[in-house]
Amino acid sequence: MESKSGNERPRGLQISMPLLILLVLIIGIYAGTQLVRYLNRSDERIVIPVFRNDKVMEVLRFIEQDYVDSVSGDKIREDAIKGMLDELDPHSQYMSAEMLQDANESLLGNFEGIGIEFRVVDDTINVIQVIPGGPSEKIGLRNGDRIIKINDTIVTGFKLDNQQVVKKLKGPRGTRVKVTVYRPDFAETVDFVITRDIIPLYSVDISYMADDSIGYIKVSKFSLTTPEELDDALQKLKDQGSTRLILDLRGNVGGYLESAVKLADEFLGNEKLIVYTEGNNRPRQYAYATQSGKFEDQALAILIDEGSASASEILAGAIQDNDRGIIIGRRSFGKGLVQQQIELDDGSAVRLTVARYFTPTGRCIQRPYNNGEEAYYDDLLLRLKIGELNNQDSIRFPDSLKFITPRGKVVYGGGGIMPDVYVPIDTGQYYSYYNQLINKGLIYQFAYDFADKNREKLSKTYVDATGFIERFTVEDTLFNQLITYSEAKGVRRNDRDLRSTRDMIARLLKAYIGRNLFDDEAFYPILNEDDKIFLKAVDTLRKIPN
Repeated sequence: MESKSGNERPRGLQISMPLLILLVLIIGIYAGTQLVRYLNRSDERIVIPVFRNDKVMEVLRFIEQDYVDSVSGDKIREDAIKGMLDELDPHSQYMSAEMLQDANESLLGNFEGIGIEFRVVDDTINVIQVIPGGPSEKIGLRNGDRIIKINDTIVTGFKLDNQQVVKKLKGPRGTRVKVTVYRPDFAETVDFVITRDIIPLYSVDISYMADDSIGYIKVSKFSLTTPEELDDALQKLKDQGSTRLILDLRGNVGGYLESAVKLADEFLGNEKLIVYTEGNNRPRQYAYATQSGKFEDQALAILIDEGSASASEILAGAIQDNDRGIIIGRRSFGKGLVQQQIELDDGSAVRLTVARYFTPTGRCIQRPYNNGEEAYYDDLLLRLKIGELNNQDSIRFPDSLKFITPRGKVVYGGGGIMPDVYVPIDTGQYYSYYNQLINKGLIYQFAYDFADKNREKLSKTYVDATGFIERFTVEDTLFNQLITYSEAKGVRRNDRDLRSTRDMIARLLKAYIGRNLFDDEAFYPILNEDDKIFLKAVDTLRKIPN
């Protein structure tokens, strides 16, 4: 089950969608890694005689026995663990049992629940998408339904957060939950008793033909099911005539190393080195391609950006270092540390960094982190400040980080994967109004309301995503309704900016309406129509002979 909400971005930046997504990623990563660093200290010091090996346990025991107020021993222990890991690297971390369960579900490729994506709108749970084949679809729930009761308890009319909703609807396979829904086009509420089941979570968001010979696949993460999903998508595209492929890893923060290796194996010849790892207490280990690759001869372009990390960088680095394909976009995140998970008795876990990843030429993917966690994550903001995101010439690497591929191409280490073809972010002098619409989530909200109110009519007019993409247009009347709606929400009309960004706003509006009707099958093809990295990949692949 997944909740969907409007886009959030820092205000006042004159930039467009790709960088907005980047900034959201930076803020999310940074906020998620902040730990309790300091404890209040008293001027009165008590010296406790302890043995060195038992120091931590002795202090914890002393606190529990003699501290002036009641304390939670479990919380103190958790904070102690976090403090130890905080001294190591940015990616060693402690995970509570709840955090670990959520993280594992997204990577295992399924979870147990009722199979919907929802959004809380005006204190009401709105069903955004009924997952095909899930128990909610089978029982008759529809996109656009409002859930007003769960197990006869009213869940509308007061503030709810997403986690509260998830806890109420999620549950073990085979258990039942009763939901009461209101349908805008139906006079009475409807009750459904849904038997929870295994819900698949897909990591391949979309695959489609960009033209007569170029296939496109968007991979959002590397889960256990990603290799099988990719194999199905590749075969579907091949059956449709694909002889060239765009593999989009932008914003993909990684996942399982094994899945990245299996994906690389699809494109690399037998015994080609994919990646190796090495740590102070871990001997060097190598991963090689096998004979099982099915798509070793197709022209290949891989798209990366600042949000591509870890397993994404392993795959991109393997393709680049083996001279197998073309990497297009901007320098990737630079996360090349290997974590080993140690599960604790209470269901929590420690993910400890035990090694580093290296590409086939010997490049270390990991960027430096010796200036502390804050500086580590601020590196992405530094890239923006020095101009790396919009000017390739601002990127400098010393000769000591230079490596050579088998065909003589120069590649660089030092953190992340540098693309073969650099594409700057979209910037514009008159993006202020566009940014405000996105910052406030107004395009998203207007699109949702429009699709929701006109769902029956739109569904009859456009029976599938292809028909919607080809025939739906944002006419002036609809566009002006968005502008009027935005004015009512506090964003003043700006005709100068509108002249520059009208097409961008209209395309994003169409994409969001399409997503509310046909999910990502309509969303990505519409966004890609003016995506500079995507268009550069199409142009580059067209120049490669079959």
